[in-house]
Parts: sequence; structure tokens; C-alpha cells
Amino acid sequence: MSTHFLFRGHTALLSGCMLIILLSLGCKPKPAADAPAADVANEPAEPAEPSEPAEPASTSTTPVDPPADPPTFELSGEDLLAARLPADETAEGWVRLFDGSTLFGWQITDTANWRVEDGAIVVDAGQRSFLATTSTWDNYELKLEFQADAKTNSGVFLRTQLHPESVATDCYELNIAPPDNPFPTGSLVERQRVEPEEVGEIDPAQWHSYHVRVDDQTITVQLDGKEILRYEDPNRVPAGLISLQHREGRVAFRDIRIRPLGLQPLLAGDDLAQWKQHPEYEGEFTIDDESNLSIKGGSGQLESRAQFGDFALLARCRTNAKDLNSGIFFRCIPGEKMNGYECQISNETVDGDPLKPGDAGTGGIFRRQPARIVAGEDQQWVSILLVANGPTMMAWVNGLQVSDWTDTRDPDPNPRRGLRVEPGTLMLQAHDPTTDLSFSDISVAPIGPAPEPAWPSEE
Repeated sequence: MSTHFLFRGHTALLSGCMLIILLSLGCKPKPAADAPAADVANEPAEPAEPSEPAEPASTSTTPVDPPADPPTFELSGEDLLAARLPADETAEGWVRLFDGSTLFGWQITDTANWRVEDGAIVVDAGQRSFLATTSTWDNYELKLEFQADAKTNSGVFLRTQLHPESVATDCYELNIAPPDNPFPTGSLVERQRVEPEEVGEIDPAQWHSYHVRVDDQTITVQLDGKEILRYEDPNRVPAGLISLQHREGRVAFRDIRIRPLGLQPLLAGDDLAQWKQHPEYEGEFTIDDESNLSIKGGSGQLESRAQFGDFALLARCRTNAKDLNSGIFFRCIPGEKMNGYECQISNETVDGDPLKPGDAGTGGIFRRQPARIVAGEDQQWVSILLVANGPTMMAWVNGLQVSDWTDTRDPDPNPRRGLRVEPGTLMLQAHDPTTDLSFSDISVAPIGPAPEPAWPSEE
């Protein structure tokens, strides 16, 4: 039996054997200033155990009328899980920005007919509009495919704000445009032109690929496997969103993947020098014979010496028995017991249905937003990419985005009571006496300047 629900933003609690998503324009609207507080506002400020279950720019082009009813996407758990990436790619940090079926993790500006057709994001009518990620990225590799009509004027915006004012200073616009455009396909608008002869014919009936590398002040672009542009920016543009543009004509995008650059390992060698042990708590944290971090017993925590505010974190972990529970805590108050946001680790499901997490689901933001699907399996290596920027945090599991949550509570240095954007430590959780986990990798890339460490390094 299918369960229907209205998907007004980007969040949905999935249940039943089929997923039915009803979207207003298909994705997350920009949060209003007076948005209501999270639905966990009434939970106790000091929970006895952090992992216990919670208490029950625009000019009109082609006119288009908003649809009378939101479009509906219907897919099974199998359909969604098919979007996961191979282990060798997720181990390098690659994830999908577009799952091929929904617009989860995206937000729309203005009114245009953004939609999903045959595994691609398509737009061809409406106001000039952006379809932007809700996630913020600094240094990264981006891969995507596009198909554009001969007269289409579109683009991919890099390190952008939701409404950029100037592509010459605020962001980078990688153009998709005809040869007679001042900045034809492959150019960075208002920054560097690529001559059409260097690009060759762009057949509108075929799919073409962009492979982009944004690394500090250097932007490199490959089109269909050939490097066509290398741009050195004299002024660094800060981290930002990735946006797809509708300006004129039909354009389609698919297979949109990204991986963060600059990840620095927090597990290196046969010691835990970058971590602080808390012997006053239960839980054993050791390096095993395979140089993996082993976590057993509980309740306890292993705390990073470094602090992180906005960041991308890549972890590779394995639960060594069925239905175990752990978590990666972040922006923690140093020294306190697991007082931070928690990216859950739990592959338990209800009745074997991956659309029904048994305990928030791996990649869910515990007590805030459950994972929309359980994309990991017990006793198998699982890749988690966690991105936090300001009030917004999200996670991918095995390359598939499973959460996307914005903390709309009032600011508070204690994340149990309100929005914490201040840097804090990371904590790995030993949940209870049954805990038995392994981590082969935990790497972090700060977004912006790295904060001062919470704890001095051990000599």
C-alpha cells in the first residue's frame, strides 16, 4: 500500500513501500525570515542520553503559469537506492547532487518550469531562474552532463549566492550559449572567453559533459574530456552554492556529481594523536590490526582536538553487527558529553523497508530530521559525506543524499537549545555495551578559515 504526503519543502518522513512526493515546484523554497522553529523545540534541553529516541534576479522571458497542482514523483526504495555510487567513487568523496528522480537538495528562485524527465532536470519556460543547491561548496570537482537547444542561453554558476549581483566579481558563470554569444559555451562570463573553434560543434541532439575543478583561485574546465579553460582569479571568491540557470531556451542536466577537495585525514597512522580520550566514560577507542579505528562498548566518546564550524567531512565506517547505533557529533561544546548536532549511524529499518528508518537512519540529523532512506547496510563499509554551513546541514550515504535540514531556532551556544554556528569539536560515539564499529577514514575540509583547536596536541 502506498503512502501519500505533501512535500512542501525538501523534507519528508517516508513510509510505506512506495515513495510519493508532491512538490511545490519540486524543491525547497528559500526559508522565510519568520520560519517556524524546528518541530523538536519542545524536547528536553538536557537529554539523558543523546542517542535515545526523541519525544513522541528576474526578467520575464517565455510566460508560464504555475501548475495548479504540484508535480508528483513516484518511486520505490529500490529506484532511489539505484542512485548510489560505487564504493571506489564514494571513497574519494564523490556524491550525487541530483538523484535522477527528485529535486531533493535543490531550491528554486523565481518561476520557471523546472522538472524531472527521464532522469534529467529540464527547464524550457518561465522567468529567468536558478535551480540552486541548498549545500555550500568551497574547493571541489564537479561533473555533469547537459543537453541544450542551439539557441539556448543557460549556465552553471559556481561559488554563487542565491541571487548573485555580478558574475564578474560575485561568482563564476560557466556558460552554455551559442557561438555568436559574447561568451559562448565553455566560457566564464565576464571573465574569460573560449573561442568556438576551440570547443568545436556542440550538437544539440547529443549530451555533452563538463568536468570542472574549483581550487582556491584556479578554475579549470573540461568539455567532453578536453580541457578548454584555465582561469586564475586575482581575487578569491568565497564558498557558495552551485546553480543551474534558465535564461532562454530548453536545457537539460543529468548525472551531476561533486566531491570536496582539501580533505585532511584525522585518522593517520597507528595512533589517535588528533583525538582526545575521555577515560571517565565507558567505551573503548583503539586502532586495530588493520589500522582501523575500533569503537566498542559504551556509553562514551572520542573527541577531536581540532574544532570545525563550517566543513565537509568524509567518513568510511562499518557496523560489525546488525542494528547497531552510533553517531558523528559536530559543533560540540568541548569537553561536554556529546553536546552537539548528531549525524546518526544506524542502518536499522522497520519491516525491512529502507524508506522507514528504525532509528533516524544513517545520515539523518538525529532528533531533527530522519534520513529519507536507509542507504547503508550493516556489516558493510558505508561512506558518509556530511556538509555543514551556517544553519544548514546535510548528509550523503554511499553517494545518495539522505538529509537536508536547516536549523531555524534562535541562536544559542548550546545546540540542544538552539542554533549553534560557533565552531566545536567532533565526537565519535560509543553508544551502549553492544557497540562494535570500525572507521577506516575520517577526513575534514574546513569551509573558510580553520578555527583554533579546542585541545592542545599531545607531545
